[in-house]
Amino acid sequence: MKLTALLSLAAAVAALPTTTDVVPRASISKADGTKFNIDGVTKYYAGTNSYWIGFLTNDNDVDVIMGHLETSGHKILRVWGFNDAKSPQSGQVYFQSFSGSTASVNTGALGLQRLDAVVKAAEKHGIKLIINFVNNWTDYGGMAAYYSACGVSSNAQWYQAAKCQTMYQAYIKAVVSRYRNSNAVFAWELANEPRCNGCQTSVLTDWIRKTSDYIRSLDSDHMITVGDEGFGLAGATTYPYQYGEGIDWRANLALPNISFGTFHLYVDSWGVSNDKAFGDNWVAAHANICKELNKPCLFEEYGVTNAADHCPVESGWQKKSLSLRNDGMAGDLFWQLGDKIQSTGQQTHNDGHTIYYGSADWTCLVDNHVKNIG
Repeated sequence: MKLTALLSLAAAVAALPTTTDVVPRASISKADGTKFNIDGVTKYYAGTNSYWIGFLTNDNDVDVIMGHLETSGHKILRVWGFNDAKSPQSGQVYFQSFSGSTASVNTGALGLQRLDAVVKAAEKHGIKLIINFVNNWTDYGGMAAYYSACGVSSNAQWYQAAKCQTMYQAYIKAVVSRYRNSNAVFAWELANEPRCNGCQTSVLTDWIRKTSDYIRSLDSDHMITVGDEGFGLAGATTYPYQYGEGIDWRANLALPNISFGTFHLYVDSWGVSNDKAFGDNWVAAHANICKELNKPCLFEEYGVTNAADHCPVESGWQKKSLSLRNDGMAGDLFWQLGDKIQSTGQQTHNDGHTIYYGSADWTCLVDNHVKNIG
């Protein structure tokens, strides 16, 4: 790579806007030991995930859905803060595009203004957002969207290539600068389910350290987390506990600018037993490390594909997590939120895990769970 190209990219990062006014510290969500403090209240919190909400094109649709979360007692919503496109089509929502060896942030009406609507509605309804910067998977572009522009051919290379990371950090700066002074930001998140299959764990640990340090240089207040699945715990022989995906969960959580730990649970796709013992042990194993390091644990994604199992299986995982609220666990977010889009009358995407607002599963996994939290 030519030095002139690197200098050009560095200049692009430096030229992005920064903010000087910040939200009052008292209203910033933060870690309080092994729990979260939101709006001055330290307790266990419930929430959910919506990858799609930032891609809706009607502001009122976003506002209605946020209102449903507010009235249900949910407090945290994890959203995709990325939507990477290699060749965006006319009328397509995208946040970043790539052409040749350059990356461009889309701040237009079908770009980050869609994420603006999410942040605005969250502010209005008291919802706190985890905003994620890139996908390990190819959905909505992901790391693979960068490949041609930064000269790599795998995620393992992406983590270590200076040009890829300069582009990625430029996008991070664009997003953080845009919402730096919003009290709706719960945390910045490095990636959705980062993996580095077959890599030494030092590859991801180094990347997490450098990226979290960079985010902290932009924002001294808001929390930062990884967004990983929680692999690499040892202590058991089953796949998720091993280090084959390049994750050393304890080492990553111990990094100074990682505010809390995340972990996911998908027994179907991981090929592990869908019994109560595995789920309970998985939650407890992470909680133990969080308690040891005095950082909160967020059970950030979980779900089963069989609709008949949504309530009986997932409510059991919720109860286990809640039972450890004084021993490392700080909250849980089921995958994923489902609702009706008011402007079209259509339901949002059902991937088999979706829990729709107002359904019997919603009563079980949201209404009852929020009551149990108190």
